[in-house]
Amino acid sequence: MKAVLCIELGGPEALQFVELPDPQPGPGEVVVDVAYAALNFFDTLIIAGRYQSKPDLPFSPGGEMAGVVSSVGEGVEGLAVGDRVAGYLGHGCCRDKVLAKAEALTLVPLDLDLDRAAGLIIAYGTTLHALADRGALKRGETLAVLGASGGAGLAAVEIGKLLGARVIACASSADRLAFARERGADEVVDYTKEDLKLRLKELTGGNGVDVVYDPVGGEATEAAVRALAWRGRHLVIGFAAGDIPKLPLNLPMLKGADIRGVFWSAHAAREPALHRAELARLFDWAAAGEVSAHVDLVLPLSETADAISRIARREARGKILVRP
Repeated sequence: MKAVLCIELGGPEALQFVELPDPQPGPGEVVVDVAYAALNFFDTLIIAGRYQSKPDLPFSPGGEMAGVVSSVGEGVEGLAVGDRVAGYLGHGCCRDKVLAKAEALTLVPLDLDLDRAAGLIIAYGTTLHALADRGALKRGETLAVLGASGGAGLAAVEIGKLLGARVIACASSADRLAFARERGADEVVDYTKEDLKLRLKELTGGNGVDVVYDPVGGEATEAAVRALAWRGRHLVIGFAAGDIPKLPLNLPMLKGADIRGVFWSAHAAREPALHRAELARLFDWAAAGEVSAHVDLVLPLSETADAISRIARREARGKILVRP
């Protein structure tokens, strides 16, 4: 089988396209013929050794995928050859075939295309866990989404609306904000041209926002915390800007506010029943057209390095997939 391998840590240009033996399933394991592997911002970090998860070399990037079961190991129940499945594996999905634990896979409804299923798990799974579980977002509250045109940001706009929030999309250009409006954002803020704190305050009549969804970090974080309402919740998703911010702790103190970490992969591993219930809810939403699971671009597996480079340059509007 063909596979994209990170043999030494570095940028996307260091990835290699190689031939490997086909995997064979052991007890409790399943081999899936990959239809699509989805890429995320963390793939730019994991291949450079800058992510919290550091797989042993060599490894394939790509944390999530969808495909068709081609063989099952001893003791596997609930899955059979020919089943359409999707799963979060952490890394290793950029190859023709993947070997996975059966419990890591979820059946994909027949009315949900595999390309959309492949890109749902991480961005939308993170977001549903963040907003509904960690953020306790309530109907009628105001949600500010930073980085609103990326895969995670668009998921937050859509899920925020489904949960009944008023959504303010924050991004770095007019075209990105127009895209977020198409996905349901009620208001938009261009934080390269407007003072983020002041604009969020203006849009909430001076009260501040109830929940901030922050996959960006950097300078935007403190401004967003300063714009929180009383008992607001700032959700720490990630640091796409590159800098991990250091906050003055008097800010949440004076607002009775919370800074809440969202570590979705640990949630999926530690609380698997909740994780599977969230995925089932997301797949149902996607099959019904209530979330877009927007695919921005599909490239051949051999062009994985280009796909990751596009994400690093912030060119993605939705998900970028690679296809064996």
